Amino acid sequence: MSSGSFAQRLAVKGALPRLTTGTADTINIGFVAPLTGPVQSWGLPGLNGCQIWADRIGRKGGLQLGGRRHNIRILPYDCRYDPKLAREGVRKLVQEHDVKLILSLGGDTLSAVMDYLTDRKILTATLLPSDLSPDTPYLIAPSELHPIYNVTGVDWLSRSRPEIRRVALCSQTDALGLPSLATYRAAFDAAGIEVVKEIRYDPDAADAGAIVAAMLADHPDMLCWCTSYTPMVHALTEAAHAAGFTGQLLSCTLDAYPRLVARTSRTFMEGFVFQFPDFDDPALAEKAFFFNRPKDFYDEYQRRFPDSWSAVSWEYAAILDIWHTAAERAGSVTSISVLAAMKQSGAVMHAFGPAAWWGAEIFGIDNALVGDWPVVRLTDGKARIVEFGSIPDWLAEHGPRLKAQMIELGQMWDQRQARAGSKTALARRSL
Repeated sequence: MSSGSFAQRLAVKGALPRLTTGTADTINIGFVAPLTGPVQSWGLPGLNGCQIWADRIGRKGGLQLGGRRHNIRILPYDCRYDPKLAREGVRKLVQEHDVKLILSLGGDTLSAVMDYLTDRKILTATLLPSDLSPDTPYLIAPSELHPIYNVTGVDWLSRSRPEIRRVALCSQTDALGLPSLATYRAAFDAAGIEVVKEIRYDPDAADAGAIVAAMLADHPDMLCWCTSYTPMVHALTEAAHAAGFTGQLLSCTLDAYPRLVARTSRTFMEGFVFQFPDFDDPALAEKAFFFNRPKDFYDEYQRRFPDSWSAVSWEYAAILDIWHTAAERAGSVTSISVLAAMKQSGAVMHAFGPAAWWGAEIFGIDNALVGDWPVVRLTDGKARIVEFGSIPDWLAEHGPRLKAQMIELGQMWDQRQARAGSKTALARRSL
């Protein structure tokens, strides 16, 4: 990405653009995510994708409501995955810019502002459905079912490589890492793969070399990085290479994988399994898709923002597309109307095909879209989809395993809210 780009200048300044808002023809959408720092690969590339989406909608004349066309403006705020900055950004977006939708990565930064957003009935989207609860009716997870889609990678490996019987895994101890750890535990249990080592680490103070050395002590067939942040995924992978590991590697994401291939070797990285495809993948060519032409989106992204593609480059844009369809159907951008339009048909065209609203069993509310999800494997240095795994099928058979692991790690919605000390719906019902 060019150092002089609009998005990056905003990221460095950590401030909103000075734009006049409130005009009848413009609808503002807030984007609160890490645009700088160690988690920026799950924020800034998503903003890039949103700019492509907004430009395309603009070329088509904008959002049509009641026979009138409206421009859509994306207003970014760099929260750097810091709850205090997230609070500042959300208040600025709501109070000064009258945003009709907020896009967020979620996790620890979203929990700091969710009561404020709920009180004001601001429709908010997260990439982490583990943020959902019955107390957050205007919070939705329509794009990414993190971390539950990770079960598809484990399931595929258990069938394609049945000789893998022992795994060592590691995860950071935060709102992204712990739900992921619970999901991988459940998936390995369902697949009959023994967890021989589990390491939980502080994301701010972790020694990748020491973690990998401890994981290798029990001679696993597979190493799993869970949902570690991109810099840690790279550090762990390079440490495994330096240690001479030759077994299977598994991770939720593998952003900037060409750099890892260059730093290790194509042979070492061969067969690495993760969950996020490149959009020039031939397996996506015939998919019913939010842009209809995913390769065109990928090519435009690479042209405008080279060397910055990540797991989230398309995800926020996919949310925007679902929101756009619902808003035009409702003839309104109010949260209640858009949400009702999203739910009215009972099913939504998700990025990888039809999906249904789900989540009450784990999150206390059916505000997450669940459908198929791709399993991706590095083949000769290039990410390639090997299968679209069915998350609903896995949940139908193994859902209780997932719930048990979520409970054990304190990741159920009521457990999280009890720790936060908020007056949850559960507490109110017990009065």
